[in-house]
Amino acid sequence: METVQIRLTDKQIRNIENLVKKGVYPNRSEAVRDAVRRLVEEAAE
Repeated sequence: METVQIRLTDKQIRNIENLVKKGVYPNRSEAVRDAVRRLVEEAAE
């Protein structure tokens, strides 16, 4: 797996951290990976 560096706003980070705190994702990296995965799959349709 390759590493990709991104910049997010404070609000975006807070929203991701809230998802992690709620247990939706185990960590921020997995939340971002899932968001990218969904975007790519949607664009491929």
